[in-house]
Amino acid sequence: MKTSDFNFDLPEELLAEHPSENRDEARLMVLDRKTETIEHKLFKDVIDYFDEKDLFIFNNTKVFPARLFGNKEKTGAKIEVFLLRELDRETRVWDVLVDPARKIRIGNKLFFTEDESLVAEVIDNTTSRGRTLRFLFDGSYEEFRAKLTELGETPLPKYIKREVEPEDAERYQTIYAKVEGAVAAPTAGLHFSKHLMKRLEIKGVDFAEITLHVGLGTFNPIEVEDLSKHKMESEEAIIDEKNAEIINRAVEEGRRVCAVGTTTMRALETSVSSNKKISAYRGWTNKFIYPPHDFGVANAMITNFHTPKSTLIMMIAAFANKDFIMRAYEEAIKEKYKFYSYGDAMLIL
Repeated sequence: MKTSDFNFDLPEELLAEHPSENRDEARLMVLDRKTETIEHKLFKDVIDYFDEKDLFIFNNTKVFPARLFGNKEKTGAKIEVFLLRELDRETRVWDVLVDPARKIRIGNKLFFTEDESLVAEVIDNTTSRGRTLRFLFDGSYEEFRAKLTELGETPLPKYIKREVEPEDAERYQTIYAKVEGAVAAPTAGLHFSKHLMKRLEIKGVDFAEITLHVGLGTFNPIEVEDLSKHKMESEEAIIDEKNAEIINRAVEEGRRVCAVGTTTMRALETSVSSNKKISAYRGWTNKFIYPPHDFGVANAMITNFHTPKSTLIMMIAAFANKDFIMRAYEEAIKEKYKFYSYGDAMLIL
């Protein structure tokens, strides 16, 4: 498989700048893998495809306000700092991206508040835009994290050109988000409303939760034509014993098991054994799923519409047959479905 096999023309006006008015009223394209048929629904209609004891598996990661703006010492130049990963809690060392990167060198200091209560020193270069920062803050760890939250901004993807709005803090977060650590939302889950969750519960549908802290590696463009040469960045994944048991029971009973989002699917495929059993797991995954791939757990999935040549469209092509997916995407463009994080959804059965 080649990267160019997953290219298509996506009109810019189909990139969703805002979420749908109500979470569960985004549009839903339903794909049936057996018959290769396509239906057009609203997201809340997802309930019609599931029965008692079927299972939804959610990614309960929580997005933190990862985008900060500081000023470079001496010049006062405005610098965007995107927090990627905490490397050391005690010394407050983080991996970040900086923009514009050419101005930021080892030894530079960045000031985030006028009273200089939060300052960062650049201690390493990691990539062309990547830096390692040591934050200088006079206070406890909890006070330091509270300060980052206070100053940080919801990390909307770069393709959204508008300013961040107050509603983004709520809408760029799933309603079941619990475990802070993601710098991007697991966007398939954004369509679930409290009302829809309650209706599924009343119907007897079961829920399980895993955690995969979404990093920016998911969105990195693939620079090679041969997919086997692409390396995914690692993301932290956690599946506990209780949820592993819930998932294994549903698989054993032959239930419909639906992975909500590509991040959930990646965590499941990282921890599944050759006999299709999920084990409790805590660690890092850089699993890259592309055709052909034998999926071990989920027999259904919910996902948004993805970018051309992205690792995400490759995963769903592995799940649903590449030609069928590319045909579905052609139809999505014709029918003016909205793409990306705040866009519409797809249910693959």
